[in-house]
Amino acid sequence: MRARRAALVGALTAVSILTVSACGATGQKQAKGKSDGPVTGLRIMVPNTPGGGYDTTARTAAKVMEDTKIASGIQVFNLPGAGGTVGLQRTVNEKGNGKLAMQMGLGVVGASYAAKSKATLAQTTPIARLMEEAGAIVVPKDSPYKTIDDLVSAWKKNPQGIAVGGGSSPGGPDHLLPMQLAKTVGIDPKKVNYIGYDGGGELLPAILGNKIAFGASGFGEFLDQIEAGQVRVLAVTSEKPVEALKDVPTLKSSGIDLVFTNWRGIVAPPGISDADKKVWIDSLTAMHDSKEWKAELTKHGWTDAFMAGDGFATYLTDQDKAVATILTELGLA
Repeated sequence: MRARRAALVGALTAVSILTVSACGATGQKQAKGKSDGPVTGLRIMVPNTPGGGYDTTARTAAKVMEDTKIASGIQVFNLPGAGGTVGLQRTVNEKGNGKLAMQMGLGVVGASYAAKSKATLAQTTPIARLMEEAGAIVVPKDSPYKTIDDLVSAWKKNPQGIAVGGGSSPGGPDHLLPMQLAKTVGIDPKKVNYIGYDGGGELLPAILGNKIAFGASGFGEFLDQIEAGQVRVLAVTSEKPVEALKDVPTLKSSGIDLVFTNWRGIVAPPGISDADKKVWIDSLTAMHDSKEWKAELTKHGWTDAFMAGDGFATYLTDQDKAVATILTELGLA
């Protein structure tokens, strides 16, 4: 079990049409290689509901590109369903559409297997990995669990009676995190009462409404509610404490030998031209290099993990294989 857990942790900590809106306005920078002004006509699809991590990341990236004049008139729209695989299918169907990209991450990798999606990430055009984010164990403000030890003790006594929610379907990071946590503390993952929500936008009301005992998700999705005292973070899943939550312990410092990191990136449809691929990579690279993006990383508590082009393609292939192996072991693929 220890070796299996180590493999799982290693795989996931590598360095884890419906609503349309246009973002932002002004700034002072152009995409690399562009001498004719900001790029126009770009669209970013978010494959889950508004308010979650993918949505926040896509809209933040779009706003920074607008504010720095890398691009103009970027549209961000949501197409939720099946853990992101409805959006994945749409992306694959848009073969050759160089103006469209999809916000994605570890959750879509897992969902493509758990949902037995006909569309696969191998069919897409990898563009860039944008960031990494630690997970968090979150409870409502009036929860009886004051520490991670309190929660784990109660969970071990009654694993099926304590519901845990996550902003992803089976196979996604918010599902894999509590499964790993359960295994690490000696709970059979098959006994975990996991309730999946389509993104952090749906998970948050479940936490606030005490519909679940605790949530497992990226902490960046709850920063406003944490600051407002509406929810409490019992532990973060990073190797070291995160800057945005200095007083919150890590699982490791609490005696739980687990580290978990999520990641998010951008892919485009298959068959796009080399020129369109270059526009996306150059635009996102220029965004990454801007002081505005660095400020957003700090604001959201994200870790800079930018990787573009062939490097991201290799990384995505490795993640895809690793997650497929893990989900097969869990009986989910």
